Amino acid sequence: MVARVIQTGTITTSYLDEGTGPLILLCHGFPETKHSWRHQVQGLAAAGYRAVAPDMRGYGQTDAPERTDQYTVFHCVGDLIALLDALGEEKAVLVGNDWGATIAWQAAVMRPDRFRAMAALSVPMMGLPPVPPSKIFPQTKDALFYTLYFQEPGLADAEFNRNPAATLKKILYAASGNAGPRKTGDGTPNPFGMVERSTGLLASLPEPAHLPSWLSEADFETLTRDFQASGFTGGLNYYRNLDRNWELQHATAGQKVTVPALFMTGERDTGLSIPGMDHIIADMPSLVPDLRGSHRVAGAGHWLQQEKPSEVTALLLNFLRQIS
Repeated sequence: MVARVIQTGTITTSYLDEGTGPLILLCHGFPETKHSWRHQVQGLAAAGYRAVAPDMRGYGQTDAPERTDQYTVFHCVGDLIALLDALGEEKAVLVGNDWGATIAWQAAVMRPDRFRAMAALSVPMMGLPPVPPSKIFPQTKDALFYTLYFQEPGLADAEFNRNPAATLKKILYAASGNAGPRKTGDGTPNPFGMVERSTGLLASLPEPAHLPSWLSEADFETLTRDFQASGFTGGLNYYRNLDRNWELQHATAGQKVTVPALFMTGERDTGLSIPGMDHIIADMPSLVPDLRGSHRVAGAGHWLQQEKPSEVTALLLNFLRQIS
């Protein structure tokens, strides 16, 4: 894999680039970087595709705008279009995990002329709710949903930045398949659940004795170095635009994803513990009429492309053969 930096029409972007052929653009989530797609970049390139995995805005060596309101889904879709232009590519298949999946769904809605197909990991396509997201997420006197905890500038940032390695180790383990099955109310540690106001997010998560088998020391060091350099504010700013995204997405409300699409999630993904998630996934064909498959990968958690790289790459290649 070759790491490159390119100036696009919107930001300076750091990305991995390997192979020649039809372009596959891979978008990571939080807290990840382009390195989370290392297995797929190699596998897709070996199969005859050009695989490009950028650090999204605010991450790694990509630009991190100072203003919080510069991290909407619309900004991120604009970054992807600008990246295609800078790379000299007319079209791409877009693949995303976590926030990258949310951005991929919206990119497919907004620009089907540039994204000829897409695949989403972990986050399904959802319709626009009747009220802003901040009005939906639960909170009590003592605790609040993690997305609400992330809203106050500087709060989660300070907690996570105190020790980036410890932060990443705890979150990666607790949201992985290694932490166990996800059942509502069973006490399984979940970094993407309720947060105690008095202690913050990390205090309730277990301290792993060692890294999970799917994450090598070298790969973890690469991830840690990136967050030591960038901090967590860029990634947290995506959450601070949830209500702004809701306002802006009224411009595309009611539009469906018309390009061929694929969905997959780990059977132990943290998102499956959210009430109603099974129904949201089952109802996706009403919003995604050309959904070519919805898969649950055994034993995997939220970091699906890293935890089960061979299975994810195989599902992607099968999908790509269908749409070629």
